[in-house]
Amino acid sequence: MTDTATARRERAPASLFGRIGAQNISLLIALAVLVAIFGALRPDVFFTPRNLINIGLAVTILGILAMAQTVVIVSGGLDISVGSIVGLSTMVLAVAAQETGSIPAGILAGLLAGLVAGAVNGLIIVYGPVNAVIATLGTMSAFRGLAYLMNNGNSIPITGDSLRALGIGTLFGLPFAIWLLIAAMAAFIVFTRETVVGRNIYALGGNPTVARLAGIPIRRYQISIYAMSGFAAAVAGLVLASRTMSGQPASGSQGLELEAITAAILGGCALQGGKGTIIGAMLGVLIIGVLNNGMILTSVPTFYQLLAKGALLILAVIVQERQRARSGE
Repeated sequence: MTDTATARRERAPASLFGRIGAQNISLLIALAVLVAIFGALRPDVFFTPRNLINIGLAVTILGILAMAQTVVIVSGGLDISVGSIVGLSTMVLAVAAQETGSIPAGILAGLLAGLVAGAVNGLIIVYGPVNAVIATLGTMSAFRGLAYLMNNGNSIPITGDSLRALGIGTLFGLPFAIWLLIAAMAAFIVFTRETVVGRNIYALGGNPTVARLAGIPIRRYQISIYAMSGFAAAVAGLVLASRTMSGQPASGSQGLELEAITAAILGGCALQGGKGTIIGAMLGVLIIGVLNNGMILTSVPTFYQLLAKGALLILAVIVQERQRARSGE
């Protein structure tokens, strides 16, 4: 009896380690190191409640995009157009709200625009057929151009307290936008871990041939996955519009696609598909958020910030490829 209890105690740390995952532990360590560095450099500002909330708000849009990107990458695809869909959805929201005089109608139109844009990506990829990178690279430019055409490249103001509440409102001391991110994370985790569709997406990315033989409708899944990615980008656009109270055609042109992909890869997504977690992606998002915030607080020039983000993506891919080579995949 005593030997059994001892064995259970010895297995407990390994079991806990397995549940957390080596990749996530490495990310937690990296995040702790960044927090320690920037906290030491700016102890008067970094750990203040206001700055911590600012970090949370700053990663809200990126977090939503990164979680959707994770699902796309796990399925074996890639969506480079999400930043442009963010801008397009804010413009559709603004135009619809202005024309109808109704904020709910504008929100519905913006979300629908993102859903349709994502479905267009899926249809091009499936029925072209066109490589996902090339297809979404093309639609990235097309969606951005469409957003500019809607008002000759100018922003469109939005008036309405209901939308503004999402941007500035709080619940239990936290902004609504952060609660939205938490809710989205919970939904994505349940979807990928607990549903048959979520497990099928991993199977699709891991081995499309086996997935097809198992009866998984590959084309329907691929179109639906890109439609989901577009919808998530529209939700991110809704959050952005609630902050700026305007439709911004250029709002997705600040490298949102790059940061979302970086966060997903940092979180353990394999570019070949079949591997990746939502928790890992969110840890990647937090690393990027802390890095961005810390560089701003320490007055790092913008050009060097861009250099650091690019280097982070390259480093994440190198580490991932080396881990894949060691595991013999």
